[in-house]
Amino acid sequence: MIRVALIEDDADIRDNLMLIIDRAEGFSCRQAFSDVQEAGKSLLNDPPDVLLMDITLPGKMNGIEGVEFLRAAGATFETIMLTVHQEEKLVFDALCAGACGYLTKNTPPNRILDALREAHRGGAPMSTQIARMVVDSFKRTPPPALSEREREVLAELCQGKSYKMVADALYISQDTVRTHIRSIYRKLEVNSKSEAVAKALKERLI
Repeated sequence: MIRVALIEDDADIRDNLMLIIDRAEGFSCRQAFSDVQEAGKSLLNDPPDVLLMDITLPGKMNGIEGVEFLRAAGATFETIMLTVHQEEKLVFDALCAGACGYLTKNTPPNRILDALREAHRGGAPMSTQIARMVVDSFKRTPPPALSEREREVLAELCQGKSYKMVADALYISQDTVRTHIRSIYRKLEVNSKSEAVAKALKERLI
């Protein structure tokens, strides 16, 4: 059972999402909030597996600031942004803050459920147009520090693929993927996949 929480200020959208997710097989959605301040204590005391959060929120923090706040407070659950915003800066800011995925609000319900599953498995789900933006950004500045294979592995991770999917796409073993990822972490001076993806996006490393 994948436990999902929501932070969305539009009551109709929030209620519809909660209904869709909670009725889907393999999901539970019992936590829904309108802003980060309201959600913070509850999410930290009873953490979900995945948090689905808007960017434009009332109160002192927007969704990107909310990701940073929750991570700084010790949250370890995955966060997917669900928003109308498609500006490149906001996408990169959200991922750099610690979000593992980025969906637009016109995403169909079945794709949202798929994205929640991907995030729970360690992937980085993105809407098609957001993923294209990310891929296009990779072409701008090739990083001298990474080998060609490491760039390929990092590019696959940035498209939301799990280790197994990366291995299948590149025709290598999962152990080889892990070896490349350890090398990528060392070279980029990061400690997690989300940090590696965020740095790749922020610094145009691919």
